[in-house]
Amino acid sequence: MPAGRTLSYLAHFGLAETPFGLTPDTDFFFASPPHREALDTLLHALAGGEGFLRIVGAVGTGKTLLCRTLLAALPSGTRALYLPNPALDPAGILRAVAAELGFEFCDSESAYTVQRSIETRLIELAAAGIQVVLVIDEAQALSPESLETVRLLSNLETEKQKLLCIVLFGQPELDARLEIIPQFKTRISFHDTLRPLTRSELAAYLDHRVARAGRGPAAAPLFPARAVAALHAASGGVPRVANVVAHKTLLLAWGRGLERPGLREVREAARDTLAARPASVRLRILAGIALVAAGAIAGWLAQGILA
Repeated sequence: MPAGRTLSYLAHFGLAETPFGLTPDTDFFFASPPHREALDTLLHALAGGEGFLRIVGAVGTGKTLLCRTLLAALPSGTRALYLPNPALDPAGILRAVAAELGFEFCDSESAYTVQRSIETRLIELAAAGIQVVLVIDEAQALSPESLETVRLLSNLETEKQKLLCIVLFGQPELDARLEIIPQFKTRISFHDTLRPLTRSELAAYLDHRVARAGRGPAAAPLFPARAVAALHAASGGVPRVANVVAHKTLLLAWGRGLERPGLREVREAARDTLAARPASVRLRILAGIALVAAGAIAGWLAQGILA
């Protein structure tokens, strides 16, 4: 969209910036109950020096934004190491952690040398009273061998404290990977799962993002209750999907000169969004599943009677 058109779109709704971008922006972090609980759990556990933490959530539930919010919320005296793309082999994981600690190693450097350098630096930081936290996003991408390397890094400790606290953020497949390494799973001291937002939480989420984007507090809610209900049905309460549908909804409302979007705009936006599934479609699918199941049960019963 040309810059002038964007400006008029934002001005039309009393906004200073686009409220429903897809790039995780900590300025727009909304402390919904599941996200607030997860963040509090992480900060409390890290303050206690817990070694391993795990946050799991389906695609679009806000893991990466929560991850970045955690990094921004860590107290002074904490050194954060961040691996946003851990699809690396074990040697690559070690080099990535070493790079976050200020080392640069060539690919031919032995794993022993890299790990010894990491351990030495961690001991130095611990002696200076600095807690080191390794945060791995998209951790479901770790291979079993790389997960084992991460587990071995968690073994680094003094007599009194862990030298490295590790936080894993990942999709539900992460749990299946952890099952492969029982020693890993038993070391996780705190864990949480991000769920989708309820309808009331989604309403608060939409209001929050719109307010952060500059809409004044005196203005009426940009999304009426019926539009919120339709948005929730279309997105299933998944923030990323809600963002896409909400953005398209506002574009449609703006194009029609509406002060606020209605059901028509939400439904059209949902039909144009692959990740969204309008309620009517979901109901038809559920009805179809029910009919198939009823037919199967009837068939089994008939076979039993005939037998």
